[in-house]
Amino acid sequence: MSTDFQTARIALGARLRELRTEAGLSGKDTAERLGWQRSKVSRLETGKQTPSRDDLKAWAEATGQPDAAAELQGRLQGLETQYRTWRRQLANGHRGRQELAVAETSRTRLTRGVEVARIPGLFQTADYARHTFIANAEFRQSPRDTEEAVRARMKRQEALYETGRLFRFLLWEGALHALVVPRPVMAAQLDRLIGLIGLDTVELGIIPLGAALRRSPAHGFWIYDDRLVTVETIDAEMWLKDADTIALYERAWDWLSESAVYGHQAHRLIARARAALDLG
Repeated sequence: MSTDFQTARIALGARLRELRTEAGLSGKDTAERLGWQRSKVSRLETGKQTPSRDDLKAWAEATGQPDAAAELQGRLQGLETQYRTWRRQLANGHRGRQELAVAETSRTRLTRGVEVARIPGLFQTADYARHTFIANAEFRQSPRDTEEAVRARMKRQEALYETGRLFRFLLWEGALHALVVPRPVMAAQLDRLIGLIGLDTVELGIIPLGAALRRSPAHGFWIYDDRLVTVETIDAEMWLKDADTIALYERAWDWLSESAVYGHQAHRLIARARAALDLG
């Protein structure tokens, strides 16, 4: 969980505690009024649990300050904008999130990204994307809309061929060898990467496993112009928009790019990974 998100959740919890104490209520009193377990009141006040909008409305009413509900819900909206759980985003399948990605890509001139364990969605073949969506739906136990999601991801890739856009991506060499799909599918995917190297809108750098690093590629992230950074975790996706955070991720991207190889050197690493598949 991001430090910024947790800090904001703790601040929201402190505001809830303030409302309770102003009303002269103990934690036990509040729990009884709301019909909750005492532990829930404690978790909300200490920032260990994210409240729902209904929780906040009920809290404001229970503490005798119903007008505070709008303020509390506004704080929650700020949290949800930054920290979007996959359970909520994939409630109806993957297509909706892919269509959102299409929209973000269409309004972006410069897209930068780092991936450490998989091929970026913008560069995936349909088969690679298909296997990825199926596995992800199984893992998250979300509805399957595989073909619709694949079509949306392929539509997003149309931006790669539009004049005036630039896609600068760094790929950790290990991602070239991560067999998250069958070997023939991976072989076709690596061929696809090789074909992208000569595209004038794409700058693909591979970070060799043995490269000297100013900073390790701890996790993947995407930067959209200078207005948005997205970061995926196992349970959520963070949308980070404040200037200082964006600048930090831009510095991380710059430092990692110093260790990457491009052009024929990148081609050689991709070809080596393909040869290692040993398809016979």
